[in-house]
Amino acid sequence: MNYIHTNADGQMEFSQESHSFLMIPSTLKGFNNTDTTTKTSRSGRTVYSFNGELEDDMDRTCPYCQSKMHVNNHIDVNLRHLNFGGALTAVQFRKLQLRCPHCGTTAMQEIPFKAEHHRITKELYTYVEDLLTLGKYTNRQVGQLTGLDENTVKAIDKRRLKKKYTVNGKKLIQPEATTPILGIDEFKLHNGYRYATHIIDMQTGHILWISHGKKKQVVYDFIDHVGLDWMESVEAVACDMNSDFQEAFEERCPHIQPVFDRFHIVRNFNEKVIAEVRKDEQRRLDEEGDKEAAKSLKRARYILTSSRETLNRKDQEARDGKVLSKGSELFCKEEVVRKDGHMDKYEAIIEQNKLLFTADLIKEKLADAYGKDNEPEMAKDMTEIMELCSATGNKHFLWFRNLIDKHFEGIIAHATYQITSGKVEGINNKIKTLRRQGYGYPDDEYFFLKLFDASRNDYVRNTPSHKILE
Repeated sequence: MNYIHTNADGQMEFSQESHSFLMIPSTLKGFNNTDTTTKTSRSGRTVYSFNGELEDDMDRTCPYCQSKMHVNNHIDVNLRHLNFGGALTAVQFRKLQLRCPHCGTTAMQEIPFKAEHHRITKELYTYVEDLLTLGKYTNRQVGQLTGLDENTVKAIDKRRLKKKYTVNGKKLIQPEATTPILGIDEFKLHNGYRYATHIIDMQTGHILWISHGKKKQVVYDFIDHVGLDWMESVEAVACDMNSDFQEAFEERCPHIQPVFDRFHIVRNFNEKVIAEVRKDEQRRLDEEGDKEAAKSLKRARYILTSSRETLNRKDQEARDGKVLSKGSELFCKEEVVRKDGHMDKYEAIIEQNKLLFTADLIKEKLADAYGKDNEPEMAKDMTEIMELCSATGNKHFLWFRNLIDKHFEGIIAHATYQITSGKVEGINNKIKTLRRQGYGYPDDEYFFLKLFDASRNDYVRNTPSHKILE
């Protein structure tokens, strides 16, 4: 297989005249392709080697002494180029080295189509950037598609992200537009030994800031980054029960209202109250010798922490013969659930246990409270929940009562702002997915930039077919 360069515009064609072939523009300006040979790479893939020479347009005048420079050496260059189907391609040529005979200054011939920092062509560099911008492929997959190693792909991607989201590769760019609602949450780094915090625009879901740690300094740094004028447009911030975040916003921007949504409250109630009460009650019944009642609480956490709507839906799915979720399959192993259903077992448990009956009442009142769009009405519901908790005298319910009391204003603010944690949890899921795909991403700076990019899916690669030639 041989190509012959025939036209001044850089097109190549097969030298065999008995067949019809496509004319493929090389797009490598300044390179004259003389012939093409076929080789085999170490991995067994076919490699088309485009051999040729650079156009000699070098200035032979020494920039220092103005003497005429002479050719001192010829250096062989091999650059990776765009793949051709399943085959790899490379461009081979020689470049000149000039030397001044008077002052000893040397100069190398420039390669106009070589990508900066890498031994690949600009066309291949652009193609790699294109694949990375899609956000659909891991670095390993991009490397397999292009024939490049993962370190090269990572370097290209990191440079792309820095150019897009930083100023001079160092300082993060400021948000383009203001937002009335922010969201803040922490996430684990490196198997949980370290933490980082992200702040997002709750309207667009875009990450605005990521920093190590989960203390007040993260909020301080973000406010310094965007400026107090920018923060004036922010009305509320959705956050969890991390008091550092709440206090930091109140200290620097007292006009911003922290808001705690239903997810954080219900999760705390399920994990710190219902789950602990169930274990305590099962232990108490065992000690009192009521083995049957204790057995009914065994492996019942899923049922007790689920809403009535969820339990009814699971029972209906079971009656319809649908495959149940993992959690439901786990509890369906018990005979009472297989026979009577989740809802019947739930009713039986709360009828026999006063504390769990109170927990059921609180779950219903929480659902009612978070359905209100009026703060005084929601405040009334939350006050009733606090009274129910106090009436039990149980340490777990009292803990939940104190939790509501300490965060009361931020809880009832939900009635005004109706903030959900959907976008925050969506970002957290993306974090987990990216970490898993990148096998942990030990380079935190690169990982944070990847998260910035993942929160902005605004890239359209393919133009509609009917518009390609318009």
